[in-house]
Amino acid sequence: MKQGTLASRNIRVLFWAELFGSVRFIQPVLALFYFSRGLDEASILWLLLFWSTGVLIGEIPTGMFADRYGAKLSFMIGAFLSIISHAMLIWAYDPWVFVISSLLSGFSVTFFSGADEAFIYESLKESNEENMLDKALGIIQSAQFMVMVIVLILGAIIAQDLTDEQFVLLIALGVFFQSLQIVLLTFAKNPPEHGSYRENPFKQVKEGMLAIKKAPQLLWMFLNITLVFIPSVAIFDNFSDKLLLDAGLPVYFIGFSLAGLSVFSFFVSRSIGWMTSRISRILFLYITGALAVFGLLLAAFYRENLWILLLIMVLLRFVGAVRYPVYAQLANDMIPSKVRATTISLLSIIDSVCDLLVFSSVATIAVFGFDKLFLAAAAIAFVGSLLPLRSVKRERNWLFLYFSKAILFTG
Repeated sequence: MKQGTLASRNIRVLFWAELFGSVRFIQPVLALFYFSRGLDEASILWLLLFWSTGVLIGEIPTGMFADRYGAKLSFMIGAFLSIISHAMLIWAYDPWVFVISSLLSGFSVTFFSGADEAFIYESLKESNEENMLDKALGIIQSAQFMVMVIVLILGAIIAQDLTDEQFVLLIALGVFFQSLQIVLLTFAKNPPEHGSYRENPFKQVKEGMLAIKKAPQLLWMFLNITLVFIPSVAIFDNFSDKLLLDAGLPVYFIGFSLAGLSVFSFFVSRSIGWMTSRISRILFLYITGALAVFGLLLAAFYRENLWILLLIMVLLRFVGAVRYPVYAQLANDMIPSKVRATTISLLSIIDSVCDLLVFSSVATIAVFGFDKLFLAAAAIAFVGSLLPLRSVKRERNWLFLYFSKAILFTG
């Protein structure tokens, strides 16, 4: 990636903004915090459903906002709302406070959703490097894994007695560091023409829908990504600390284990460009989809074995770290610049609907235990991983070529 360009500047700013914005000291003991405040497995999944509802409400308006007023302002508003939602957990002793916090957290995410990809893609276009979006997103994403190494260890140490005072301290520390994200975002610079859309809002949405209609493979690709991501990352990660504790790992060591996984994820994210330069992005997505299904099946039957559980976590962390940046590269190659954020937000509406359906379905199964929960999650990921993937440029579908050659040879 070239130095001294708009892209290099914005990637650097978003890396550091992501680093501080990801500081949540409560993360290594989040499920245990929920349980201490009176929630159970099903309740935690319902919170995810409310989080997805917040995303569903905000996706289109905030995507349009970014296309009209620029990603920089969108990021700063989203960061501010995220701080408020996290701070609310200090006073979350009643279910309704958790619900509002989750709704606001989901809504805050939409100010970044779509806008971040559009922001970086348009920045890269200024230096003719738009084919490096997956590498750029991997670099930015790696920030959260880097900071988690320290955050996860300190969070688990501070909360080793699982007292309410310790939980409150962790949340307050997170609010302080997340506040620095807003300061860093002031150094971001919108690409030329980005945030200049001034047509009728309804026309803006119509153009985004037209972009999806012209490239229907976008929809199938997105469904493949989201139906694998929800069970293997969104659901599984919310129970990782509880699973480690049930497998016999002391609270003190949970942070070290999760920190080790973050180190692994950091290097994986930084290596996305290297991996996709050696293997087709399409084939890469199929392989990681299969790994997600395998990991969830292992979790259903062997999660009580600590070493197998750690292997499962490594597999699913790898899947979670690489799939979205690779998809983003393929998808953004098909989306027009002027409604890029709006189009991505329209796709994210589908993601939110899938979230609601999956979380509500799995929540009803969660009452029967983790084995049934992860079997259901594996089934959903399996369906998602089978959905067809196809790009429009720079990529050849190696699975298609392989089977075509096989048919010709055997014929």
